[in-house]
Amino acid sequence: MQDRVLVADGLVVTMDADRRVIEHGAVLVEGGRIAAVGETPALRDAHPGTPEISARGKAVLPGLIDAHAHAGHTLVKTLGGGDSARWTEAVETIYPRGATPDFWGADGALAALERLKAGVTTGLSIFGAYGSRTDEPAHAEAHCEGYRRVGVRSVLCPGVSPPPYPNRFHRWNGDAAEPLDITLERQMEVCEALVASRHGAHDGMSRIMLCAPVAYPGRHGVTPETEGLYDAAAREVRALSRRLGVGFTQDGHKGGTVRAAHAAGLLGPDALLSHCIDLHEDEIRIVAETGTKIAHNPSANMSITGRCPAIELMDAGATVAICSDGTAPDRSFDMFRHMFQAMHYHRRHFRDAKVLPPGKALEMITCDAARALGLEAEIGSLEPGKRADIAIVELRRPHLWPGDMPLYRLVCFAVGSDVDTVLVGGRVVMAGRCVLSVDEEEVMEAATREIGLALDRTGLRRMTETPPGFWKATRYGG
Repeated sequence: MQDRVLVADGLVVTMDADRRVIEHGAVLVEGGRIAAVGETPALRDAHPGTPEISARGKAVLPGLIDAHAHAGHTLVKTLGGGDSARWTEAVETIYPRGATPDFWGADGALAALERLKAGVTTGLSIFGAYGSRTDEPAHAEAHCEGYRRVGVRSVLCPGVSPPPYPNRFHRWNGDAAEPLDITLERQMEVCEALVASRHGAHDGMSRIMLCAPVAYPGRHGVTPETEGLYDAAAREVRALSRRLGVGFTQDGHKGGTVRAAHAAGLLGPDALLSHCIDLHEDEIRIVAETGTKIAHNPSANMSITGRCPAIELMDAGATVAICSDGTAPDRSFDMFRHMFQAMHYHRRHFRDAKVLPPGKALEMITCDAARALGLEAEIGSLEPGKRADIAIVELRRPHLWPGDMPLYRLVCFAVGSDVDTVLVGGRVVMAGRCVLSVDEEEVMEAATREIGLALDRTGLRRMTETPPGFWKATRYGG
């Protein structure tokens, strides 16, 4: 890594407090952080002889932030052929009984690679849902290592699997499986060990938040007998997150559950709740008053069955991030697509094309997303002192042309493959769409190998077959 480099001659979209956009702008990077932002001639004169990265004809953005997705999903995406019930069956079988540390390592590398190539420099991954592997630290450690190798920041969220306890996991030694019954207490021990080993590791490239499951009537696996166990487990995880000084997240909130989480003492400025569909008016007020952050997933299945009142939440003063909920079963890590989806999603609800302007949507995957993760002092904007996480986007493309109004075109028409160059912590990780940190083919080959092994271990090869209703029907089962 060069100690100093000047990203020069670009359209610099700072996302700072004044939302400055600098034509023919430049960003000076030094020691992994941003040293100066301004017009190219002035920074060139002030720092003669500094090596340059040309951003001519390109937009220079803070690295994009995806504040909610799932570990494991890059390897299982599309299993079941898009039928969400079959896909859920595959996930809940493979993660606890077919996955190994090599599986999670391959998933981490592939997820980081996909995010990197779409300009995402920080990604959160839930690791404590669907029976994910908190029986021993090796699984999560391998996932973090996959991200570290590629060079993308990882916010991993281990936690406890849904009750009842103990949970059944399989440890594999070659072709032999050893069933393990893992208690809630053991899962909490693993979470604490991961905070000790990974939170802030590798100069902040790895971070940990803790995750607890959410219960509501009708959710898969929730019964009257287990509903109270969910609440007790969440309280224990939340207490641990506070004791260790790390953030807390829950996946899958909907109307009524936010009120219950508040009553249980789970909320606060370091809490991040995902989905949050069909919230009641008092819950919107609770989120804003407690400083709780919201991960809004406009492309997710939960946004089909209900609506996250993201606009109303932001109007009340809450911080809301647009997230991918990626990558499975039908969505990618391309945050440009999710911005576009969010704009149309809420405009359709209000029947008003003025809702969610492009600039606000861009905030929701940069500076607002950084705030949602408690990292606004480090990332999310191009300002002196912050980490030099930078995405450089090619603007000279037919779908982004003519060249007038480039900022509007960037948000409404760009796609992840328009990202040309990415720096993470001042390190050039991708240049000219060529990834410099890993061999892309090796990452993809490892992913293919590991999902194949997991399917064989669990007898789920049938999930790769085209399901009934895929052709000549208007719905699955039709």
